[in-house]
Amino acid sequence: MNSIAQIKRIGVVTSGGDSQGMNAAIRAVVRTAISAGIDCYAIYEGYSGMIAGGELIRKMEWREVSGILHEGGTAIGSARSSEFRTRHGRRQAAANLVHNGIQGLVVIGGDGSQTGANLFRQEWRDLLSELVAEGNITPDQALAHPELAIVGLVGSIDNDMFGTDMTIGADTALHRIVEAVDAIINTAASHQRSFIVQVMGRHCGYLALMAGLATGANWLFIPENPPEPGWEEEMCAMIHAGRLSGRRHNIILIAEGAINRAGKEISSEYVSNVLLHRLNEEARVTILGHVQRGGSPSAFDRIMPTQIGYTAVHELLNYSSDREPRLIGVRDNRVYASPLMENVLKTRQVQDLIRDREYGQAMQMRGRGFVEAHTILNTLLRAQPRPSGPDTRPLRLAIMHGDAPAPGMNTAVRAAVRLGLDQGHTMLAIYDAIEGFARGDIREMNWTSVHGWVSRGGAELGANPRAAMEKDFPLIAGQIADHRIDGLLMIGGYLGYDFAYQLHSRRAQFPEFNLPILCLPATINNDLPGTELTIGSDTALNSNVEDLDKLKEAALASHRCFAAEVMGRDSGYLALMCGIATGAEYVYFPEEGIQLEKVRRDVLLLRDSFQQGKRVGLIVTSERADAFIKTDFVATMFEKESGGLLNVRHSILGNMQQGGRPSPFDRIQATRLAGRALQYLVEQVYRGVPVVGCLGRIEGKIEYTPLTNLPDLMQPGFQRPRDQPWLENQKIAVTMAEPPIS
Repeated sequence: MNSIAQIKRIGVVTSGGDSQGMNAAIRAVVRTAISAGIDCYAIYEGYSGMIAGGELIRKMEWREVSGILHEGGTAIGSARSSEFRTRHGRRQAAANLVHNGIQGLVVIGGDGSQTGANLFRQEWRDLLSELVAEGNITPDQALAHPELAIVGLVGSIDNDMFGTDMTIGADTALHRIVEAVDAIINTAASHQRSFIVQVMGRHCGYLALMAGLATGANWLFIPENPPEPGWEEEMCAMIHAGRLSGRRHNIILIAEGAINRAGKEISSEYVSNVLLHRLNEEARVTILGHVQRGGSPSAFDRIMPTQIGYTAVHELLNYSSDREPRLIGVRDNRVYASPLMENVLKTRQVQDLIRDREYGQAMQMRGRGFVEAHTILNTLLRAQPRPSGPDTRPLRLAIMHGDAPAPGMNTAVRAAVRLGLDQGHTMLAIYDAIEGFARGDIREMNWTSVHGWVSRGGAELGANPRAAMEKDFPLIAGQIADHRIDGLLMIGGYLGYDFAYQLHSRRAQFPEFNLPILCLPATINNDLPGTELTIGSDTALNSNVEDLDKLKEAALASHRCFAAEVMGRDSGYLALMCGIATGAEYVYFPEEGIQLEKVRRDVLLLRDSFQQGKRVGLIVTSERADAFIKTDFVATMFEKESGGLLNVRHSILGNMQQGGRPSPFDRIQATRLAGRALQYLVEQVYRGVPVVGCLGRIEGKIEYTPLTNLPDLMQPGFQRPRDQPWLENQKIAVTMAEPPIS
């Protein structure tokens, strides 16, 4: 392996358009480098700062990236540099890197920034030869910097780059759009109006498509799949049908790069004029603009950039000159490294396909999830289900909840009901979970029964944490027979899963239970087998992060520490991820427990930090972190063992974590899972296979897991699965929280 001599100094630069979460990546790069024993330099103002040098290239210390995790934008500035596109500019940038001893770069930006960095790397040796000839650097300096190692992270709200499933900032931008559209829907419904909302996405329709799925939009324009000629008539017919069915509002989402099949722009104004002239409806136009780039990053846009920033530093430390530079992203819910320029070329290939009007190929290159979301949305935006065909064999399918409420339950029910009705099936809702099933509170649903549920928190069907009792089973068997239920979809938590397992276990006693039963994971605790992320956990995480940010602000004002307790039952997912997303100093969760000796060590480290000027501290505990040591005791320990230096308060966030409108991710996940679950359930009924299992996201893919052996999938004595991939983030949490001891 050919490699640069041990890298001792690296630089981090943000270039091009800013995006929320860049600060999390910067912080991760700086702290990972320091923990690895190497220096990290921040290059301010993008490539312009690299060319200018001087005070715009500065060595970073641990505390200099404190307090930036929750800030939008980029703390080190960004710019688009025309000078860096010239050889003279790149030569000056090379001189400044050499003078500062920088051997590797972490470049955070879009495809243009990554292309510029790769060209810079390719020219490096020639640039240094020119600098030696000019006398700007010495031959020894050139020998000490034979190559420039680079690694790329994608910062772009458009989510338009290959090599990663999500780009830094895209999730937060989606939050901004969904929040805005939710607010617009309220006023639109009040006045029975139509609104046209334009979002960013010059070459990529991701934001428009996913926002459409998450808000229940009634029409959509994206560059990858322009509407067919005559779309104006079809759109107006759809909107008019919605009015006739009682719908009080219409939302039309349009990406800024929307075009028709001939490649001509479709503007918001044109769509507005179509509605005015054909329906005599005066639509309001809202262009969201740069608000999509601003604001505090979502929990995901703090955690993911932290993960990939951490990995980027280790990629540089293991740099090999015989391998192409890497782009660090996430694929299938895992941090993933892939060839940088290969991803840039694929990204531009989609743009070329759109330009050449090869729309089918452009859609396929966006991936299965993109295509699936588009297909589902085209069904959900209808005013009524399609008429059943002569070959349709209608089924009677029931939907219920089990366990406590979780944000996104209503979204999943809405999708399942409408998709089922669109296929010609009868959709039955079981109200009040297991108890309601036993007493026969079962109602037939129609298309408008679930109107407005896409964004609604809670559980309209009712959800409660009551386990099934022996007396329930004969009553439930009777209800299945009376209502002629062909298949059951259970959307809920562990008690719902256990209910499905109990039905399976009693099939010999109750033949009525021999029907397909499918579970969708919905709980804020993320404590179920067969999935890595449950519906509701992202919303709870964002809710907690917002509250913990406020606690940190209160602590900062008074030089205090807070010990905050989050939910989770026997799973520490919320606690650990909250700790990473908020920059908590210490996290205590059930999988590790609480050891008094570790608490004493943590107290001493935090006390030393306060003595050196630290002003705020945050400790996050999970509700069942320890059977005997509770959050108030942890707070007392920190205050007492610090000798009175730490002023510690404790706070229990409580059941508000189960409430609120679901996050965009939970709405999208709930809709996609419900669509796939409905399809799978119908297939099993037709095949006559009485499966009992669940559908969930495993390594980014939606997979089926049998629940006939549910106890074996759980850790003995705990309500959590044996396999918990999120625990791998513990080492990252420690690296971000604890400065190396000098």
